[in-house]
Amino acid sequence: MATTDFPQSRFAVGATLFAFMPNQPTPIQLTVKTVRQHKNFYLLSFAGRPSINDVERLKTAVLKIDDDQLQADDLKPGEYYYHQIVGLSVVTEDGEPVGTIKEILSPGANDVWVVARPGQSDLLLPKIDQVIKRVDLDQHQVTVELMEGLD
Repeated sequence: MATTDFPQSRFAVGATLFAFMPNQPTPIQLTVKTVRQHKNFYLLSFAGRPSINDVERLKTAVLKIDDDQLQADDLKPGEYYYHQIVGLSVVTEDGEPVGTIKEILSPGANDVWVVARPGQSDLLLPKIDQVIKRVDLDQHQVTVELMEGLD
């Protein structure tokens, strides 16, 4: 299942993707040969890999693009790429540390930022203006207001 907001450009014929395999440090470079959408999935074939046997081992891979392929004008103000958010420190408006964003979930209308907290269970923060007050990529920090019921 695709987690991109830009499937037409990411999966376009001729696009370069990198397959990251579990427990394998070096990604495999792939070039999209064909693409077809089926329900919520994109069925891809890759140049130089004509049979199912050539791609069977890639089933567990995560496909990514190179940073050079990211287009800053793809995003509107207040929108971010997942890789920009994961790893940021989270603090309250009073400057108290909360934890570190470890993953982003997309369950429905709003994304949910999962914050790992030392010695506590993960905190789930909905990506809404009432909670996420400021994202400062330069300071590597997200400022939040912890509304009642979020802790």
